[in-house]
Amino acid sequence: MPDELVLQPLTSAAFAPFGDVIERRASQHCSMNGATFERFGQLADIDVGDREHTNISIVDCAVVSTLPHRIEMLERHPNASQAFIPLDQQPFVVVVAPADDQPNLSALRAFRSDGHQGFNMRRGIWHMPLIGFQPGQSFLIIDRVDPENCDEFALPSPILLREAQ
Repeated sequence: MPDELVLQPLTSAAFAPFGDVIERRASQHCSMNGATFERFGQLADIDVGDREHTNISIVDCAVVSTLPHRIEMLERHPNASQAFIPLDQQPFVVVVAPADDQPNLSALRAFRSDGHQGFNMRRGIWHMPLIGFQPGQSFLIIDRVDPENCDEFALPSPILLREAQ
């Protein structure tokens, strides 16, 4: 047994025998939601015991949104839930509709997080793509690695998201 243990920098290479370092890596970088966010994906592969894996990502707001905001499409993930955890305590909104073959637009709901609340949507819940109100606003996302786990629905006409009066 050693007498002392010397700290070393946490790097992906040094930690590889034990697991994954969760950090933004340019090699896993891509745009999402019409290039309004930059995604640093595949930060860790969580083994869920079958052929699918859970994905942990960090996304940064690249294009700031303001209210009122035009909602032009909704998406859903039919095969798994999807969780968003804010990393910088900035308020954000989530717009959702019940799970169904197509979104029930009369059941659409909008919620504002105070920035200390994250959320996990059950599988199949229709939702607006993520928007941010601050440059660089960051979220931790936990979802399933599955290229067939995203359906999109173009709204027949835009819906305006605004503050309560």
